[in-house]
Amino acid sequence: MPTRSKPQLCLFLSLALVMAGCAAEDPPTFEHDLTSAVMPWTHDRFDDGPGQFTFAVFSDLNGGERSGVFAVAAEQLALLRPELVLSVGDLIDAPIDDVASLTREWDAFDERANTMRAPVFRVGGNHDLTGEVLRDVWTERYGPKYYHFIYKNVLFFVLDTEDHTPERTSEIFDARSAAVRALDAGEPGARDMEYFRIPERVTGNIGPEQSEYFLSVLAGHPEVRWTMLFMHKPVWEDDGDPEFTAIEAALSGRPYTVFNGHRHSMSHREKNGRDYIMLSTTGGSQNGADPMAFDHVTLVTVADDGPSIAHLRLDGILGKDGSIPAGGGELCFQTSACGGNQ
Repeated sequence: MPTRSKPQLCLFLSLALVMAGCAAEDPPTFEHDLTSAVMPWTHDRFDDGPGQFTFAVFSDLNGGERSGVFAVAAEQLALLRPELVLSVGDLIDAPIDDVASLTREWDAFDERANTMRAPVFRVGGNHDLTGEVLRDVWTERYGPKYYHFIYKNVLFFVLDTEDHTPERTSEIFDARSAAVRALDAGEPGARDMEYFRIPERVTGNIGPEQSEYFLSVLAGHPEVRWTMLFMHKPVWEDDGDPEFTAIEAALSGRPYTVFNGHRHSMSHREKNGRDYIMLSTTGGSQNGADPMAFDHVTLVTVADDGPSIAHLRLDGILGKDGSIPAGGGELCFQTSACGGNQ
């Protein structure tokens, strides 16, 4: 075999790699050997556009977590195989600000979340972010409490609806802690305490710095095909909130969808000609008198014509053997349908 110079050898290897690549081309997506004038299928325009993808969302698993439910959801999401998974907050219970307890709760959540095949994007709720200690633990473990990312030219916003001044954060934490202690002790009148009267408990808050961040992101990405917003509390219900109102104004004329949790009851509202979807629970406590309180995950398929959104009840997602995974057949996924039993 003749000896090749270094340049000749490089050229030979390059050609070999190109030929190998041609030989290893993927086979056609769809093949058949029928030659008839008509075919036994409706058409061959497969629903698989180049920019199409599917992501999933799970809702509150805390605020009174019901044992076993989120483990079922995690296994079901692994079966469904979305490309990514998002949340809407209240990932841990965190009734106190003890760092060791918070660490154990976050470790337990992360262990369960890591059983899913797809990456899980965390969103903070009031159980995760109320109080400076909780916020510091989040920052140390996970970094920013609000952020954005782009996937297949779809812009995702993750908002922090517990974004208050340090002084207000302390006031809310003290009021919430007192209410939690009273509720745990079964004190009469606990729900008449200060925490249940503050407006931030209902709709949350977006701070000026956070608002400016998302306005800057929007200004820098005018060509994305859709924007998805994820938050815990429905700050969008407070039309007097100037910071989120500014974000909505910047979104005007763009296609977008909003997802939130917090109320543990599913609802849908059209605002500004867009979908604002409040999710129910994926393991959180439920009102036994509310028929819209049930455990589910949400599957969103994004295509060229926009998103298709389907809510899948956990009691309807079965494994290959026809049963609910992870022992879910023994659980109640809708308190109002189980005689009020959790």
